[in-house]
Amino acid sequence: MLFLVLGLPVAALSAGQTAYQSSMRTVHAQSAQRQEVTARLTSNVKGGFQEARQRAQVRWTDGNGTVRTATALVKAGTSKGATVRVWVDRNGTVTSPPMSALTARTNGWFVGGTAAIGLAAGCYAARAGMRHALDRRRYAQWDAEWDQVEPLWSGRFRR
Repeated sequence: MLFLVLGLPVAALSAGQTAYQSSMRTVHAQSAQRQEVTARLTSNVKGGFQEARQRAQVRWTDGNGTVRTATALVKAGTSKGATVRVWVDRNGTVTSPPMSALTARTNGWFVGGTAAIGLAAGCYAARAGMRHALDRRRYAQWDAEWDQVEPLWSGRFRR
């Protein structure tokens, strides 16, 4: 019980903090490598309410003045020439948005909670295993004692 009371908070906090710090390094790296640009659709995007986003060709001009074209996910039903915001990396390749600090925080909480649950389950399993082993030992001792006492008791009732 002492191991559970002292170890659970330490394990959960250290695992959660480690996951959060690792995720925040990813947030900073992705934020430095990716930027959001304004692009124009080069064709109409078909689709209805069933499809939330569709792939479509977009065109934008990067910081060097180079016109770039790529395929990006845009809202269904958007017309040709509309402006959309897309994320690009340093090479000008369309990519997903960078991870957010909220996602990093969520990862930290999830990993910390999972570590706490895992430690609690491990302690419970160790307790159950120890209890099972001690019960088997106690029952074996009881059987051995009964084997010695039972002949005396059973002879008493045969008279």
